[in-house]
Amino acid sequence: MTTRETIGARRFTEVVTDHGEGPAWLDRWGLCVLDMLVGDLVLIDASGTVSRRANVGPVVAAVRERRGGGLVVGVERGFAMLDEDLSVTESIECWTDPSVRMNDGGCDPQGRFWCGSMAYDLTPGAGALWRLDPDRATGLLVPDVGCSNGLAWTRDGSRAYHVDSLTNRVDVLEFAADGTIASRSPFLDVTGEGFPDGIAVDRENGVWLALFGSGRLIHADRYGRRDAEITVPAAQVTACTFGGPDFDELYITTSRYRLTDPEPAAGAVFVAEPSVGGFAPFGFFG
Repeated sequence: MTTRETIGARRFTEVVTDHGEGPAWLDRWGLCVLDMLVGDLVLIDASGTVSRRANVGPVVAAVRERRGGGLVVGVERGFAMLDEDLSVTESIECWTDPSVRMNDGGCDPQGRFWCGSMAYDLTPGAGALWRLDPDRATGLLVPDVGCSNGLAWTRDGSRAYHVDSLTNRVDVLEFAADGTIASRSPFLDVTGEGFPDGIAVDRENGVWLALFGSGRLIHADRYGRRDAEITVPAAQVTACTFGGPDFDELYITTSRYRLTDPEPAAGAVFVAEPSVGGFAPFGFFG
């Protein structure tokens, strides 16, 4: 379907990251974005100013709030718990191979934290989709992933959308009542349009997808029909999340990673206001 609506994004921050990723709206802290490959959480206030940075290690891949207080994060080779002061209190290693790292993730309605991995050199099949349960048990749920990227659930938890960037596709995961994966099928193919990266799901089960290298995000409704796009004045668009008091604002991260002559806005955070907003992300029950 031909795109019907083009939305412009406005710049929300100065350059705040080298490789901005994994934005999340945290109830206590507001907007948090990740400077992924230096391992920093970057907290941003309502004016777009950085209020705090906290380092959790060499890599930080995803962040969500914990029901008991503090945060859970995906780190280079597993997971970590942070307290209210954003200090690491517990680390859980899932593998030892230094050539593979975590890359993106999120929580399901059952309060479990899922995070996907990838090889640093993008070796096909080297990644996987992992899950951390509230009791700290870990499991490898989907093997042989190329570059596990965006992962987000619908509000009712019946399905999730997952990006394996090396397939140039977003897939839909259907879930059984107990929260296990019942099926996986193609949802949106973007071959030749950019490297599919992070996603956000709106209140109508539509998906916003960041296309790294293209300077835009595209929207598909719940049936996979494209109907809108957002343009950003930075080519390396990485991820997005809904936030704000009513979750009507879409915050967008960008990257200046490996750019020899980066655009002035690369590494800044942008914000747009789509016609359909989102909802609060699910948290971790541990």
